[in-house]
Amino acid sequence: MQEYIPIIDISDIYQNNKSKHIELAKKVDYACRHSGFFCITGHHISRDDIQTITSLSRRFFDLSMLEKQTISILNNQIYRGYSSHELEQLDHKNSVDYKEMFDMGYPLGKDHPEVQRNEPFRGPNQHPEALLPGWTEVFEAHYQKMTELARVLFRIIALGLDLKEDFFNSMFFESLSTFRVIHYPALPEQHNRVVCGAHTDYGILTILYQDHVGGLQVRSKKDQWIDVPPVQDGFVVNIGDMMAMWTNDRYKSTSHRVLNIGQDRISMPFFTEPHPSQLIQCLPYCSDMQNPPKYEPVTCRDWLLKRFKTAYSK
Repeated sequence: MQEYIPIIDISDIYQNNKSKHIELAKKVDYACRHSGFFCITGHHISRDDIQTITSLSRRFFDLSMLEKQTISILNNQIYRGYSSHELEQLDHKNSVDYKEMFDMGYPLGKDHPEVQRNEPFRGPNQHPEALLPGWTEVFEAHYQKMTELARVLFRIIALGLDLKEDFFNSMFFESLSTFRVIHYPALPEQHNRVVCGAHTDYGILTILYQDHVGGLQVRSKKDQWIDVPPVQDGFVVNIGDMMAMWTNDRYKSTSHRVLNIGQDRISMPFFTEPHPSQLIQCLPYCSDMQNPPKYEPVTCRDWLLKRFKTAYSK
């Protein structure tokens, strides 16, 4: 597994050593080309941060359905808040998903021009502050920390693509990045049931914390499902569809799923996505006469709307 989904210590990117930055970028570039998945350690997200978020999340999911539904994602058009079991289906051929979730994004006030225009995905978050005082401050702070980690990873990836180190980061002003907490119930009588259907992620990069339970699987090039065991204090990182389109499939957006293995599970992905107006089109050095661009340019907003409407359709 480690060869296909390598564990990469990214601590060198925080040091002022250009040669080590390049060496690190080569490791990440290889993983993005080979499987589209890798695990990172050596980041600056503390274990205490993760434990605090996990503890608060479990308290939220333990609330009654009536209480959780006060911040239902169905209350708005921007896909933020609580989603109950079976609301989102990522594999419509099988419709197997069984999970509940909380979603938040970049907070925009009601007076922001994009909110005033009722643009998709734009608006304030729905936090359960009335039910769990202190939640908002903790989650908004964690969102910012995950945004900074994403910026670090984009520096590494830009170097691997022979781009300027800050190439991607300027595109993430008031971004559409989403922080999600997922609760998978234990379902002890349904061992090995697929509870999150096979899918590729929509965005640029996904940075995932999974607890000690496991259950995540990645589809290999040989069409086999490979377990991705949790790495202590690590994150799983994978390429999303928009990065695959940006790189003309040089980087792989790989199908993955989640199995129920009989234990209650918390999973916390941070889906990185740029500003809604950002055009996703083939990057420099990712096409030539023998390998022309494969995808029509599309804005981040339009691509996400297409994917979300499919996932939440009845």
